[in-house]
Amino acid sequence: MKTVASLLIAATALSPLAAQRPQQRTDLPAPAKVEASVAKLRDAALKDEVAYDIVEGLTTEVGQRLAGTEAEARARAWSVVKLKALGFKNVRIETYDMPVWVRGTETAEVISPFRQKLQLTALGNSGATPAGGLTAEIAYFPTFADLQAAPAGSLKGKIAFVSNAMVATQDGSSYGQFGAARFTGPNVAAQKGAAAIVVRSIGSDHGRGPHAGLTNFADGVTPIPAAALATADADNLSRMVARGKPVRLKLVLSPRQTGVHQSGNVVAEVPGSDPKAGIVLVGGHLDSWDLGTGAIDDASGVAITAAAAKRLLDGPRPRRTIRVVWFGSEEVGGFGGRAYLAAHRDERHVLAAESDFGADRVWRLETNLPDAARPIADRLAIALAPLGIVRGTGTSHGGADIEPVLGTGVAGVDLDQSGQRYFDYHHTPEDTLDRVDPAQLAQNVAAWTAMLAIVANAPEDIGPVSPK
Repeated sequence: MKTVASLLIAATALSPLAAQRPQQRTDLPAPAKVEASVAKLRDAALKDEVAYDIVEGLTTEVGQRLAGTEAEARARAWSVVKLKALGFKNVRIETYDMPVWVRGTETAEVISPFRQKLQLTALGNSGATPAGGLTAEIAYFPTFADLQAAPAGSLKGKIAFVSNAMVATQDGSSYGQFGAARFTGPNVAAQKGAAAIVVRSIGSDHGRGPHAGLTNFADGVTPIPAAALATADADNLSRMVARGKPVRLKLVLSPRQTGVHQSGNVVAEVPGSDPKAGIVLVGGHLDSWDLGTGAIDDASGVAITAAAAKRLLDGPRPRRTIRVVWFGSEEVGGFGGRAYLAAHRDERHVLAAESDFGADRVWRLETNLPDAARPIADRLAIALAPLGIVRGTGTSHGGADIEPVLGTGVAGVDLDQSGQRYFDYHHTPEDTLDRVDPAQLAQNVAAWTAMLAIVANAPEDIGPVSPK
């Protein structure tokens, strides 16, 4: 059987892009030695315990970390202590200001024809009901498209109810399709005159834990009360509607905007040996929604990337600086990613990657590299194959935290995780430590370790790409 190192050498020799490589530095290790060391690092990381320790510590000692609140500030302080203890360099907090929304009382009850209570949670940026609540008849829409098709003014005085049911997919693509009911549904309902809106939670579970999440209202549109019903309760409400009698619902929601408060990004580094080679940016987001303890979203992501970077920190100094960023306030609008770019726009970033899709195994590699650096993708594919990771046919797209940096023309790598069960727990009270599988978490660390070892030490120049 061929070794990973020999396969990498063969793939490089056969690549039609090999002739496009810039002249390689003569002080770098021989390719065979480099790739053998990558395989050794990768395989050792399958026994990693650092990532689980970070997730366990963050969820136990801090818990939920709603953006801009005292809890998120405690999380930043906790993170600085942890990253310094792990040996990272240049650890600091970079603060910025942002508007802060918090939830309050949240209740729902069917008044007629079948009186019973329902479980729900307010969506981020939701308006509030009157103090005594809001009681109105439901206007039922099986899908978001049905809501969009409703005539202007037809929802006046009613509570819109959108019941589209998300299904799980490995790549998570169904979230974007079904999620529109939450992302923009309240804005559409408000424009059509609705007094409030409830949507079936954007999740693939069948339980009574509602899924939180952000919604946005256009300029000039007054926010209406907006909430997500637990999937089981939404299905029950749909069955009531199917009985053919008018359904009246009472909502009590008291969220509020609390003004401008401080958030921040936590930054740490593995210093590189060649300042001209650029920065490799990796990380996830530190904040979470406030129903669970944010274990899979996204304590796991910050843990995976930091644990992988530490494995390079503990070895020979990489060529490129690896910058680990635990971004703040991603859930409520991606403030951390934009603040990072504003603070570091003048630095040379050559590649960015983030982990923000839970803790289940990585199954696919996607890249977006300039032509001269395409051989890096070949080496990544071969190094990751023993972990059961396939090479995709698309290009990397990143996520909310690194989108601003990618938008400047920085190359990207995606290590896509399985989404088969992620949306069972996403943004719910069930996002807790017991949802993290230590073996799958370690497989993530191994994949990220191999990726960082190759990218941070690649002899090729990683230049700009077309902005995403």
